[in-house]
Amino acid sequence: MGGGNVVCSAFKFQSGQMIVVALLLMVGCFYAGTLFGNNAPIYASQLSTSSSSSPGTSTFTNKVALTYRKTPLLIPETGMDVCPLTYNEYIPCHDVSYVKTLLPNLDTSRKEELERHCPPIEKRLFCLVPPSRDYKIPIRWPTSRDYVWRSNVNHTHLAEVKGGQNWVHEKDQLWWFPGGGTHFKHGAAEYIQRLGDMITNGTGDLCSAGVTQVLDVGCGVASFSAFLLPLGIQTMSFAPKDGHENQIQFALERGIGAMISAIATKQMPYPTGSFQMVHCSRCRVDWHENDGILLKEMNRLLRYNGYFVYSAPPAYKTTKNYPLIWEKLMNLTSAMCWKLIARKVQTAIWIKQDDLSCLQHNSEQKLINLCDAVDDSESSWSTPLKNCIQVRGAQTDSPKLSSRSERLSIYTESLSRIGVTQEEFTSETIFWQDQVRHYWRLLNVSKTEIRNVMDMNAFCGGFAVALNASPTWVMNIVPSSMKNTLSAIYNRGLIGAFHDWCEPFSTYPRTYDLLHANHLFPHYKSRGEGCLLEDILLEMDRIIRPQGFIVIRDDKTITSRIQDLAPKFLWEVESHLLENKEKKTETVLICRKKFWAIV
Repeated sequence: MGGGNVVCSAFKFQSGQMIVVALLLMVGCFYAGTLFGNNAPIYASQLSTSSSSSPGTSTFTNKVALTYRKTPLLIPETGMDVCPLTYNEYIPCHDVSYVKTLLPNLDTSRKEELERHCPPIEKRLFCLVPPSRDYKIPIRWPTSRDYVWRSNVNHTHLAEVKGGQNWVHEKDQLWWFPGGGTHFKHGAAEYIQRLGDMITNGTGDLCSAGVTQVLDVGCGVASFSAFLLPLGIQTMSFAPKDGHENQIQFALERGIGAMISAIATKQMPYPTGSFQMVHCSRCRVDWHENDGILLKEMNRLLRYNGYFVYSAPPAYKTTKNYPLIWEKLMNLTSAMCWKLIARKVQTAIWIKQDDLSCLQHNSEQKLINLCDAVDDSESSWSTPLKNCIQVRGAQTDSPKLSSRSERLSIYTESLSRIGVTQEEFTSETIFWQDQVRHYWRLLNVSKTEIRNVMDMNAFCGGFAVALNASPTWVMNIVPSSMKNTLSAIYNRGLIGAFHDWCEPFSTYPRTYDLLHANHLFPHYKSRGEGCLLEDILLEMDRIIRPQGFIVIRDDKTITSRIQDLAPKFLWEVESHLLENKEKKTETVLICRKKFWAIV
C-alpha cells in the first residue's frame, strides 16, 4: 500500500509539471504545428454534383445527397453519397428530430427521451457524415486535455452558461479547459484531493482508498476524469445529449474516455460490480424519485466497499425542498445498507457495505426488495431497470483488487464459467502484445497521433492491455449477443461497454483515432438488414476521425469485399499478412480515412 502512495504522489507531481511544460511548448509550437498535427487536408475535395473544381483541389465522384437506407442495399458506382453539411453532427440513435416524433409514447417523467432511440432502417441516413466547416486535425494529447480547436466543436452555449464555473473558455481559435466544474470551479485536482481526504480521514487519497475505476454520471466536459488520469484511475464518463449541448463531444475531442448515455428506464451497458466509485456532481439525476430505482442501478454497478460521491444541493442546502430530498436519500441508502462516511464542503460520500445480513434484514422488514438470482454471463444491454437490490451470489467474482499494473494480467472465474481457460487467456494476452508491435510498424505514425481507440470486438481486452504503455485509452466493446467477457475486462482495470453493432454507437462523429475490428463481421452475417457489412462500415466511417485508422482482421472473403468497398467510402487501404492465434497467416487490412471536405 505504501508503494501505491508513492506512485500516486509521483503522478500528482508529474501532472503539475506536465501542465507547465505543455503551456510553454504551446507558445513556441502553436504556429509550427508540431503539437497540433498537420491541419491541411490531404484531400481537399469538391464533393458535389458539379464537375467544376477550384485550382489545386482533387475532385471525387461521390455526390452530396441526403440518402436513406434502402432495401435491397445499393452503393452507387460513384461511391457512397455524402450527407449535406448540416448533418455533420449526425448521431442516429440520439437524433433529436426523430425522438420528437416518439415523445407521445415515451415516459418523459423518467427522461426516457434521453435514452437511445434508433430509427428503423428506412429512416436511417445512408451517406457519409461530412466534417464540420473549417475542421482541423485534432490537437494531440496531452495538450488536448486543456486545448482543442474551436472549429471542431463550434458551439458556444457551454462557454456562455458554464464559463463562470471554469468548464470551458474561448481563446482565439481554441477552447480552453481550466479544469473546473459546477462543484469544483477552482479546479478538479483540488476537488479530487478533497474527496481522498474525506474518504481516508485525511490519511490518504483516492489511490490509497483503492479507487481504480470510476463511473462519472453527467460528466460535463469530463474534467473530473481528465484529472484522475495522472493518478492512474480509469473513468467511464457519460452524459446525455441534452441542454448542455455537445459536452461529450468536448470530452472526446480532448482525448478523454466518454460516451453519450442516460440513466432513465434501462440498465447501463456495463457489467455488475465494475466500479469502485460512482461520482455525481450536479449530475441532474433525481436519485430519490421512483422508489430510488436509479440509485439501485448504481448499487448494481458499484463493487462492494465502493463509494458513491454526491456533490449536489441536497447534501448541504436547507432551503426549498432539499431537506426532504436528503431525508429520502438517507432512507434509501440505509435500506440498501450503504453507510454515510462523510458529509462536508457540499459533498456527501457513502460506502456500499458488504453486509448480506443487513440486506436480508431490510428485505424482511419490507424496506427493500432483493433481486432473483441473475445470470452474470449475460450482457446488460437494453435491459429494463430492476427495482431491487442484486445480491452477490456464490458465482459472482469479488477479487481483491491489486494495483492496476498487476490487474492487467488477472484471470477471473467469470471467464472459466463461460469456457475461457486460463491458458487461452494468457495466450491471447501474449498474442496481442506481439500483434500491436506489428501494428505500430504498419501504421508508420508517431504514437502521439493515436489517442482515442475502440476495440469493436474486445473479447478479454488483450488488445487494450498491449496498448497500455502507449498514450492511448481504449473503449473495449463486447458485442451484446456474445458471452459477457466485459466483466473480466473491468477486472483487469480497463473500461468498456456492451453494444450491438446492428445499431449505431452512442458517440459523436469523428471521435476515434483508431478502430480495431478483429473477426467482428462473421458474428453479424446472419442478422439480416441493418447488420450488413456495409451498414457496419458506414458506422465505422462516422465515428473515425479524418486521417484515422481502421485495422480489420477477418476471413479472406470479408477482407476482399472490404478492399473493394473501401474506395467508395473514401478510405485508403493496404493489405498485409500476419500470423493469427493458430500460427497461420491471415489478412490484415490497414485502412485510413481520407481527410476530405465539402467545398
